[in-house]
Amino acid sequence: MANETNPAATPPKATRKEVIAVVLGAAVEFFDFSAYATFAVMIGHVFFPSDNPFTSLLLSVSVFGIGFIVRPLGAIFIGSYADRVGRKPAMLLTMVFMTIGTGGLVFLPGYETIGMAAPVLLVLVRMLQGLAWGGEAGPATTFIMEAAPEGKRAFYTSWQIVAQGLAGISAGVIGYTLTVLLSPHYLAAWGWRVPFAFGLLILPIAIYLRRNLRENYQSDNSEASHSTGSLLGEVVKNYRGLVLTGIFILSGSTITQYFLNYMTTYALNELAFTPGSAMASTILIGVCVVVFSLIGGWMADRVGRKMTIIAPRLILLLLLLPGLEIINTWRSEMVFYSVITVFAALQCISGSGVLVVLCENFPKYVRSTGFSIAFAFGITLFGGTAQIVFSWLIKVTGNPVSPGYYLIAANILSLAATVMLKERKAPQPALAGRRTTVQ
Repeated sequence: MANETNPAATPPKATRKEVIAVVLGAAVEFFDFSAYATFAVMIGHVFFPSDNPFTSLLLSVSVFGIGFIVRPLGAIFIGSYADRVGRKPAMLLTMVFMTIGTGGLVFLPGYETIGMAAPVLLVLVRMLQGLAWGGEAGPATTFIMEAAPEGKRAFYTSWQIVAQGLAGISAGVIGYTLTVLLSPHYLAAWGWRVPFAFGLLILPIAIYLRRNLRENYQSDNSEASHSTGSLLGEVVKNYRGLVLTGIFILSGSTITQYFLNYMTTYALNELAFTPGSAMASTILIGVCVVVFSLIGGWMADRVGRKMTIIAPRLILLLLLLPGLEIINTWRSEMVFYSVITVFAALQCISGSGVLVVLCENFPKYVRSTGFSIAFAFGITLFGGTAQIVFSWLIKVTGNPVSPGYYLIAANILSLAATVMLKERKAPQPALAGRRTTVQ
């Protein structure tokens, strides 16, 4: 007989409260990163004072990128922890890491107070938060996908992207309110810390809700599930091609999304908008993410994952350069908002199919590990460097449209990888790809 494993029984379908618990936790983590991107200019002045504003900004967004460098470590250790122990404890662990990191941003003194210790500690705080986010995506996304009703997996999984939108809206509303209530002096001195304090207050609620989740995953008793190393070896041996394909698929959606997140800085530095007008773009993009991600998830369940990914991305390719040219020619707030709304709609509809199609291609026993690694490396390679590349391209070329060429290249790579990926009507079974011994 073949050696038997003990896979979990059919997982209970997710309740509304459980979806909220997962999404709220993810939203708080995305909120923190959105807030950092929104206040990158001010954070640069506090922790990296310089006579050259561009130098301060570049150092600030570089620290934003450092948080990405450690994400693969979080993906490997926390992602595999979810495959060995369960999705729930892994999601709780990421909340603890994020609480410590966010607390550091709230209370960390600036350069004028503690000198060079300030940027060093800022780097350490961002690294801890990077570990948390690197470990969050796999357990949270697989939890929702595995507990989703049949025929609604893409829609349920799209709530992970909705979390990003909710985070963006919250960061934008708080940022806009602060620009209205506070003078530029007070906003730069301490006002930028308020969003992180808000996130710190929400984190205990997210932890409480996640503690009450029903675990929907049971590890089998095979040797492959006994350690992080064995699970990582299983992914490298049998699923490295899928991981690489996933990384390339994520290139287009990641760089496009981070360009949208960069729009606050872009509006301030390139279009000379007021801080309030620039912050409003964060709110608008957040609303687009919420609305169009759900539409994309609904479409992916009906017309297929790959079609939902490919069609909007092709349209986006055609509109990127003309849209950026229009923004910089007219320099009007309404034109700016209209163009980024179109960009965000196409990006979010397309992105909704990415998470679910990657999850479905990994078998359950390495699903969190494999998805986490693909997601973390994709975000690290393309998201962690995106804002640095955008700033550098504009500085070197003197052309504010130049980031558009980078976006086009990334989206072409993403489309090519999507074509290569197999679309499945059901997730890979628990034992897919695993050898059995006949006795």
